[in-house]
Amino acid sequence: MIKIASVFECNIIHLSKIGDRNGHITSINSAIDFPFPIKRIFYLYDIPGGESRGAHAHKECHQFLIATSGSYEVLLDDGKTKRQVLLNRPDIGLHIPPGIWASEINFSAGSICLVLASHEYAEDDYIRSYEDYLKNIK
Repeated sequence: MIKIASVFECNIIHLSKIGDRNGHITSINSAIDFPFPIKRIFYLYDIPGGESRGAHAHKECHQFLIATSGSYEVLLDDGKTKRQVLLNRPDIGLHIPPGIWASEINFSAGSICLVLASHEYAEDDYIRSYEDYLKNIK
């Protein structure tokens, strides 16, 4: 069994943005900006326009997704409700708690998806079959 979460627990978080017409900087402070400590950082890139990634849930790992370049949507599913969120600015991100089925969809060409995670990679934390996901949340 996994912790049952709701798609409404997936929150958009606005990150600090400092700059002017010459450019901007956004910093991320784990203890200040996030509801979890960051243990792993990875990013997805070179994804052809219109393609999808993800389509899994985590048992314990929290994730925070940022579109550092381009845009994509995140389809969130808690087994009862679905919600779609557009990420298209590098100063906002989406917190996805464990127990949510998430798919990143409709990538624009040249997009980069930055992911900050609460846990190091562990294959046994993933639920990769939607049927298994639905069984685990019952």
